[in-house]
Amino acid sequence: MRRIAPILLEWYAREGRDLPWRRTRDPYRIWLSEVILQQTRVAQGMDYYLRFTQRWPEIGALAAATEDEVLKLWQGLGYYSRARNLHAAARTVAERFGGEFPKTYAEVRALPGVGDYTAAAICSAAYDLPCAVLDGNVFRMLSRLFDVETPIDTTAGRKAFAELAQSQLDPAHPGLYNQAIMDFGALQCTPAQPRCGDCPLAELCLARAAGTVAERPVKQGRTKVSDRWFHYLHIVCGGKTLLVRREGRDIWQGLYEFPLIETDGPADFMALTALPRFAELAGDAWQLIHSVEMPRHQLSHRTIHATIHRIETPQLTPAAEALAVATETVGDYAVPRLLERYLIKYQI
Repeated sequence: MRRIAPILLEWYAREGRDLPWRRTRDPYRIWLSEVILQQTRVAQGMDYYLRFTQRWPEIGALAAATEDEVLKLWQGLGYYSRARNLHAAARTVAERFGGEFPKTYAEVRALPGVGDYTAAAICSAAYDLPCAVLDGNVFRMLSRLFDVETPIDTTAGRKAFAELAQSQLDPAHPGLYNQAIMDFGALQCTPAQPRCGDCPLAELCLARAAGTVAERPVKQGRTKVSDRWFHYLHIVCGGKTLLVRREGRDIWQGLYEFPLIETDGPADFMALTALPRFAELAGDAWQLIHSVEMPRHQLSHRTIHATIHRIETPQLTPAAEALAVATETVGDYAVPRLLERYLIKYQI
C-alpha cells in the first residue's frame, strides 16, 4: 500500500491554513482548540479560542475558574458537556500532574472528555508521538481514497479505519501529517462538491475510479431525533427575575434558564395555568405581558419547540430550586443559545 504522506505534506505546505494553535507546541492550547473545534467550524471556533486563551492563558488558570465562569464563556457553542469536561480535565491536571499537562498518550487519553481522536491530536502536535488522528475529515478522505464500503459508525468500521489511518501516518512528522490530512478533508476532499479535478491524489483515488465518491463514507444508520415542548415562564417582579440551574443528566446541564414546564406535546398558555407547577411558580396574582414562540431549536438528538411567557407578579413565590436575581444581571449567567436569542431580542 503506497503511503500518501509525501503528497499530503507537499499539498499542506501550499494550501494549509495558518491557525494560532498550529504555531505552538503548548499542549494546553492545542487541547483547547481541539475541544472547541469539535462539531464547530474554524471561523466560529476562532473567537472562542482567543477568548479562552486571553481569559485563562495557562491550564492552572482554567482549573482555578468556577464552572459557571467556564460555561458562560462557552455560551453559544453548544454541547455543554464538553465545557464541563474541559474544566474537569484542567482540574485533574492541576491536582494529579501538578499543573503540567501529561506527556503520554495513556495519561492524556484518561483525562475527562478526551477521546482517541483528541488524545492523538494533542500527542502528535505537542510531543511528536506517532498517533494518527481519525475525525470526520479523515474518515471521509480515507474512505474515498481506498473506496471503503465498511460503515464508519460501526465497531468494525472504526477499527478498520484506525488501522488504515495509522498505516498512512508519517512517523517522522506525525503532527504535521495529521494537520495536513485534516485540512485536506476540510478544504480539498469536502463532503459536497469535492475538488477532484485538481486533487493531487486523484490518480490514487479508488472511489474516483469506481464512481463512488458521492457514496463515501458509508454510515449504517441515522440517529433518531425526538421532539420536546418547552414552556418557559419568564417571571419578573420589582427588578428581580427567576432563574433555575439545570441539573441531572439532561441537556444543558449546569446552564441557567427560566422556570420550565415541559409537556408531551403543544399546549397553549391557558392550559399551562391549570397545572399545579404554574401556581407554584407564578402564584395567583400574575399578569401575562407577552408570549414568544421561538424558532425551532435543533440539537443532535432532539428538536426543541419552545415558547417563552413573560409574566409580572406583585410578589415572587419561587419554587425551592429557583433563584431570584437582579434583572440587569441575567446576562451574566450562562444560558442555552435558545434563551440567549430571546434575551438579545428583548434587550434583557
